[in-house]
Amino acid sequence: MSAPSGVPVPSAPPSYEETVGINVSYPQPYPVPEHGQKPDGKGTNPPAYMGQPAPVNNPVTVQTVYVQQPVVFYDRPVQMCCPSCNQMIVTRLSYDSGALTWLSCGGLCLLGCIAGCCLIPFCIDALKDVDHTCPKCGALIGSYKRL
Repeated sequence: MSAPSGVPVPSAPPSYEETVGINVSYPQPYPVPEHGQKPDGKGTNPPAYMGQPAPVNNPVTVQTVYVQQPVVFYDRPVQMCCPSCNQMIVTRLSYDSGALTWLSCGGLCLLGCIAGCCLIPFCIDALKDVDHTCPKCGALIGSYKRL
């Protein structure tokens, strides 16, 4: 098919801006060298950006915050910084009778160990609760409950 004579054939369809009628003259993202200037950009001023305020040099204050990870207490000594005296310590352990000790004693009584054998759990540290104290200032730091 050929175009009728006298009617020019368009080489490409019109752009969206041309079709809608939007102003197509956008500012250049970089300075275009004028006639007689070198194209490498020397001697040109940086482009002026509209709508942006000039940068203000405000002093920046930096605050360092030390976050201590939560300490989990078990039946072993823990190396940590004492929250009371702020010294690096290894906690001192003390054992107290807790719920597991009394339940073990009651269980042995139900099995017939009434003649004093039911008191054996009170002699075993593995059945007792553990308190962690500071060896320097004596403050109670944490506890480990078996039950």
